Amino acid sequence: MNIKIFQFDLINNLFFDLLFNYSQIISYTFGIGVIFFPFIGFFFSAFYGNKLGVKGTQLITVFFLLLSCLISLILFFSINICETSYQTIFGHWFSLDYLIINWNFLFDPLTCVMLIIINIISLCVHIYSIDYMQNDPHICRFMAYLSLFTFCMNILVTAGNLVQLFIGWEGVGLCSYLLINFWYTRIQANKAALKALFVNKIGDLAFLIAIGLLGTFGYSLNFDILFLSVSFFDNINIFFFNNNIKLIDLICFFLVIAAIGKSAQIGLHTWLPDAMEGPTPVSALIHAATMVTAGIFLLVRFSPLLEYSPNILFFITIIGSLTAFIAATIGLFQNDIKKIIAYSTCSQLGYMMFACGNSCYNVAMFHLFTHAFFKALLFLTAGAIIHSLKDEQDIRKFGGLSKVLPISFMCILIGSFALMGFPFFAGFYSKDIILETSYATYTISGHFSYWLGCFAAFCTSFYSIRLLLLTFLIKTNSFKKVIENIHESSIFMLIPLIFLSFCSLFVGFFFKEMFIGLGTSFWQNSIFFLENKKYLLTFEFIPTFIKILPLFCSFCGSFFALILFIFFYKKLYILNLTKIGYSFYIFFNRKWFFDKIYTEFLILPFLKYSNIFIYELLDKGFFEFLGPYQISKLFHLQTKQIQLIQSGYLYQYIYIFFFSFLLIISFLIFFLINFLIIKIFYIKLICFLIVTLFIF
Repeated sequence: MNIKIFQFDLINNLFFDLLFNYSQIISYTFGIGVIFFPFIGFFFSAFYGNKLGVKGTQLITVFFLLLSCLISLILFFSINICETSYQTIFGHWFSLDYLIINWNFLFDPLTCVMLIIINIISLCVHIYSIDYMQNDPHICRFMAYLSLFTFCMNILVTAGNLVQLFIGWEGVGLCSYLLINFWYTRIQANKAALKALFVNKIGDLAFLIAIGLLGTFGYSLNFDILFLSVSFFDNINIFFFNNNIKLIDLICFFLVIAAIGKSAQIGLHTWLPDAMEGPTPVSALIHAATMVTAGIFLLVRFSPLLEYSPNILFFITIIGSLTAFIAATIGLFQNDIKKIIAYSTCSQLGYMMFACGNSCYNVAMFHLFTHAFFKALLFLTAGAIIHSLKDEQDIRKFGGLSKVLPISFMCILIGSFALMGFPFFAGFYSKDIILETSYATYTISGHFSYWLGCFAAFCTSFYSIRLLLLTFLIKTNSFKKVIENIHESSIFMLIPLIFLSFCSLFVGFFFKEMFIGLGTSFWQNSIFFLENKKYLLTFEFIPTFIKILPLFCSFCGSFFALILFIFFYKKLYILNLTKIGYSFYIFFNRKWFFDKIYTEFLILPFLKYSNIFIYELLDKGFFEFLGPYQISKLFHLQTKQIQLIQSGYLYQYIYIFFFSFLLIISFLIFFLINFLIIKIFYIKLICFLIVTLFIF
């Protein structure tokens, strides 16, 4: 009996050892493949798209995204479930004195979670685009841009050093510009793309400064070395703008500015709604699930530094809270279906931001994970509605679509409930915990974020129900011909919607304990927070009223929206015609006048200054006087002098030729021969020839 037990234990241990080793082999083998498979799809679709055709391009890009998606799941199992992590050095890149930069790919739990989000959402968008963009003549270029963006995001999240992360960071910004400006013949698309590019450059500049400071004082840009030397940064003070500032505070400040730019936080948020000018799949991929979350990823990745900078954490909390509040209030008064969802994205990013500010990085990542699925679902469903209504985006012209678009109605209903944080939907599990842990910090910033987050939850429910009512449930405002021609989308558009609907229903429940459960080792060492900030241990003991208040706010927002838009819709319209109502509506509809303020006080004065000083005084004045005009005048005078030599006499030409030849020979001899007598002779000869030249 003992022998049998021993044999069973031996076989069991061998099996798990083989399984563990097999998972490691898989990880090392396919770790690079998950990054470069989207690039292969981009390469073939970009350079061989004409030969492959539309169907061939679509097949290749979807196939390689599917491979990348499957490998992401394998990596998730081998690293997050089996609790391993590793780095792969692909090769040496460059060296600068003590700085040695390699192509270093880091695969840890944080990376694997981001890879799952990026590749799954990207695969859904690729499949969705097969039908959505079928009538576009440049669909091959569009699929190439999507694959290139996915590749850059994979580079960003797998980077093992700051330089490589910055390469992915800039690549994502470039792809964002290309995708927003895909319909480049549209003026609004041009403006939106340039706006996104320039606003993000503010964050990129701050990121470069942070990299410079880390490289100067940290003597390395590799994450593993930087995070081990946090105590070194904490003890350094530098003189900055007549103030003695801690180095770690300064580094974290610039990192936060970079995150604010990329994740569209208050102040640098204006590019995100305007980016809806791009095709709807672009909105789903870039501005809902992946690109805008890069800033949150950056903060979580640098949690070992942020934890030792309480002032910056306070700043992050305030910025995130204000973003959640202001974006939610703006969303109440928008009429474009894509812009409503875009402002909800901005608001939810504010939740993630102040969760990071409260040192709840795992909670922020959990909300990022759930948000990716239901926000992609909302955008893709909105795209299906727009596609059915011949590119109409104003929800005031919709109405009564629940009967003709039942599947789209159910999908957007699930996505909206998840966004509102209704019980048992994905957003409920992550959103509530963010607010509860914020209150459990028992700090001024934590309570500030809690109350603003509750009000944002009220606004989120209000505009979500408003969108559902005006689009699907009230009497239609569309033309009869439009309604009669409306039909559900094809299978290529419905499959991603159904899949994302199931994810929006169940990912919160199934991954809650794994991501934020007490005692879980899911994140291993990829997330760091101090021992005194484990608020997941204390949020269970907050008052019951505080626990149920966010859910109560969501229900109140939904109830008020139902009452107002079912029974008092006409009175709301009359209220908007009054002076106070119109002013109130204009203030929020025009986004708190952020764009107007930037235009009046920053852009126009800068343009005026550049026109007067740079263009008129420097370009058209000083530089032209010294440059083209002065040079042309000089050449004109020299030309006249040269013309005087052209006498037309043959003997003068022979003499000039002989003189030039002798001058060159004498010059060479003068420098090559060291005999003084010969040098003197040639000097006398040259002088004689010059004298005779003037005589003749």
